[in-house]
Amino acid sequence: MIFRFIAYLLAPFYLAALLWRGRGESGSWRGLGQRFGLGPALPSPVWLHAASVGEVQAAAILVTALRERDAQLPLLVTTTTAAGLARARSLFEGAGVAVRFAPLDLPGSVRRFLERVRPPLAIVLETEIWPNLFRACGAAGVPLMLASARISAKSARRYRWLGRALRESLTGVVQVAAQTPADARRFADLGIPGPRITVTGNLKADLAVPDSVLRNGSQLRARLAPQRPVWVAGSTHEFEEQQVLDAHRAVCQTNPTTLLVLVPRHPRRFTAVAEWLQREHIAFARQSRADPVTAATQVLLVDAMGLLLDFYAAGDVAFVGGSLVAVGGHNLLEPAALGLPILTGPHHANGREILQDLLAAEAVRVVRDYAELGGAVAALLRDSAARRRLGENALQVVSAGRGSGARVMRLLPAQLSTAGPVADHP
Repeated sequence: MIFRFIAYLLAPFYLAALLWRGRGESGSWRGLGQRFGLGPALPSPVWLHAASVGEVQAAAILVTALRERDAQLPLLVTTTTAAGLARARSLFEGAGVAVRFAPLDLPGSVRRFLERVRPPLAIVLETEIWPNLFRACGAAGVPLMLASARISAKSARRYRWLGRALRESLTGVVQVAAQTPADARRFADLGIPGPRITVTGNLKADLAVPDSVLRNGSQLRARLAPQRPVWVAGSTHEFEEQQVLDAHRAVCQTNPTTLLVLVPRHPRRFTAVAEWLQREHIAFARQSRADPVTAATQVLLVDAMGLLLDFYAAGDVAFVGGSLVAVGGHNLLEPAALGLPILTGPHHANGREILQDLLAAEAVRVVRDYAELGGAVAALLRDSAARRRLGENALQVVSAGRGSGARVMRLLPAQLSTAGPVADHP
């Protein structure tokens, strides 16, 4: 009952926040009905929920594995953000995988969703804990798995305050495939029985870099900066771009030909970042407009979704954002899988264990502020041997961590619904 009250109380604010955050993203409003559990009925697909772009990438690994097990298995991927929806459609369109927004965590929305979908299995990726949805899955007899599951110590403490009410909502969780032993302990502390928890690792470590990404990266480099040093600042946030730009100015003091590729995390901020660069009197080009990158161009603003891996593949050094501001950092495994030397800031709560593995292998360097970032970028651009060493070490960490997808698949029921391929529409 407490979760129903809280959900109804907060739902207008949560929905408003989602729409506000997605104001610069196409699709935020068109899928409004789906957020209330509406949408076409589906033939009992296995349901995978991936909150946003990063989780969608991880979901793709399970989609591929499920398709290999049964090519006719109907699948549904839901996401919370418009950016996640766009990425899911680009990955799964034409593959017989339905894609739509997940319902809000309201009893009515959840009920309508489950009535239309009737999944034989629900797989929720990473950090999503939705009490009303979990409770409804348990009541409807839908087995629920948390895959590549992680929970920070701070979040675990917050959830524990909910006590018995939270434990009751988790009774439908039949398996937790935790990223790390620490995550496993925290889920156990929340009341999930130990036999239901298995450490399987991080699905993102299974990321296989497609040959197309390497080709695209090579072509981008040849076209945009064939004879210039290039560093890429990926998944940056508000107030972080200023630090990245200050670092770039420092780099250019020693190597004025260096090009910065700036990739903001959220599409809604693309225009704001472009306007800010203009106010800063920076010579920049916008990827979405195919602006020419000339010798005078200091920054290439990548203001389009789904291109980060391609630009990482085109760069010499990668800085992973969300880490110079208190966001918790983003996916270090993407540049690691490309064999790039990696820099990150001091805020890394979202991937502490991965960072520790990379640090132990001498595959990443942590910087505290823009001054250290600029110094580290400049040093690496001068030292090709150091770049190669860090990149090779990063590749070894990724190789050692592979296999999470296979471990998760071993936890799934041997038989699942094979009702046929699925088509879905916005």
